[in-house]
Formats: sequence, structure tokens, C-alpha cells
Amino acid sequence: MPDRDRFDTDDGLRGKIGVGPRVAAASKAPPAPAMIAGLPTSREVSIPVGRVRLPGTLTLPATPRGIVLFAHGSGSSRHSPRNRFVADVLVDAGVATLLFDLLTPPEDRIREARFDIPLLTTRLAGATAWLATEPALSTLPVGYFGASTGAAAALDAAAVSGSGVRAVVSRGGRPDLAGANALARVTAPTLLLVGGEDREVIELNRAAREHMRCDCELAIVPGATHLFEEPGTLEAVAVAARDWFVRQFAGNQGLTLLPASAAWGADPTSASGSGPESPWRPTRAAARRPRRPRPA
Repeated sequence: MPDRDRFDTDDGLRGKIGVGPRVAAASKAPPAPAMIAGLPTSREVSIPVGRVRLPGTLTLPATPRGIVLFAHGSGSSRHSPRNRFVADVLVDAGVATLLFDLLTPPEDRIREARFDIPLLTTRLAGATAWLATEPALSTLPVGYFGASTGAAAALDAAAVSGSGVRAVVSRGGRPDLAGANALARVTAPTLLLVGGEDREVIELNRAAREHMRCDCELAIVPGATHLFEEPGTLEAVAVAARDWFVRQFAGNQGLTLLPASAAWGADPTSASGSGPESPWRPTRAAARRPRRPRPA
């Protein structure tokens, strides 16, 4: 068994990635109406789940295509710079985002709670149910973006019958922690993104994929380690996630998009690119690294 702290810490090097201006890198996704109609709006929310209330940040484009809930990894929070970076890219594509804490501060001080997948799943499902109480959100298609242990919670929640989850993306995740039974019940199209140098997690994702019966793709970002700190790798994750969610939400908007492998620039004739596992080869425009302020 791999060491959990080594492979499940989402933001062990928090602060090394600054969150700069929203990224408008070119992609195959059409421009969102929000980019024409007006600027996105953000507000802090308090989400009731059982006996606790979880703080979160909700960001809405003017005309959202859907909404993505972020499930952070162990030792992280709604302030995860990596998740916030990805969320900015999604908002630029017209996708609403909800970043929230899965645990209360006292719970987060308990190591076991950080790896309590059933608890994390309950919190994510509760936040999803909360959307139905918000008139502006209740009709939007829902997606999950999970990092590290949050990916297991995202897949576990998506596996619940009637969840209505339209798509799931895992970043450096541990889908294996959801368990084989839950993985087999997931029906939402799922994208597993793993760094090319994160070799043990690649094998864990391959093993988890074998249990999944839904449309599931494993995309490996060359040169990336577990935290996607290398130049251009987090941008690769953000663009791939954006294209995946927009593609899956497209049925709600009447849009026509290229297949995911084409949108990422994968070579459809290669052995790895022709199946459910493909290398992520960024297009020239998608690979541009945005200018971001240096961390202090």
C-alpha cells in the first residue's frame, strides 16, 4: 500500500502557485455567453449539511452552462490555489463553480477525518442537494472536480443512484479509495488526469478504471508530478477539465464539440491515444502559460 500522506496531500506546497488573471487560452469550446453578457459574480455561501455548516465560494457567470463542485484533497481547503486556478478557467468558459470546505476546522485537525471517504462523500452530496434550494442553480447540470482524496469522494457521490451528476474530473486523484463497488456504479463520464511522473498513482488510476463501466478516460500529463508544479502542467489540467465539462454539459446547451481526445491534441493514430488512455499533448494555444504574479 502506498503511503497516504505522500500521495493524498493536495496542497503540501501551498503558496508556490499564485492565482492570477482568469485564463482565456484558446480551446475548441465556443465562447460562453457570459463573456459577452457581463462579468462573473462571486459570493461567500454557508452550506448546511447535517449538523454543520460549510463555508464556500460560489462564482456565477452571467449565463452558466453548468456548475462544478470542487472536492479538495487531504490537508487542503476551499482556498486551494490549484483548484482556484482551475475554477478560474472554468468560469471563463461559462461554467459556474463552488469551492467549499469538506470539513470543519476541528474535523480537519483529525487526520482520520481527512481520509474518511464516507464522511467526505456525505458532505459533497449535501452540498449538491443544497444547489436545489438555490433558484439560480437548481436547474444547472452538475459536475464534480476532485483532487487526491476528494476524487474518491466525487466518484462515491456520483455513484449514488439518482445523483444526476453529469461529469467527473479527477486531478492526481485516488479513485481506488472509492472502492470497486462504487466505481462500477458511476454512470457520469469520468476523466482521470495524472502526472506522467506520478507513477504509483498512475497504476492506482489504471486499476480503478478497470472497475468502471462508464465512459472513462485516463489522460497522463507528461512531465508532471503529483502536485502539477512543473511549468505548463497545471494549465494542461485546467484546459483538459474545461473541455471535458463543457463537452459533457453541451447536451444542455445544444453545442457541438470535438471528441475529448481531439480537443486535447492527442494523436488519435497512436496506440495510447486510440483507447481509453491517452497522453495529454497541449495545442500551441492551450499550452501558453498565463502571466501570473510571483508569490511573495
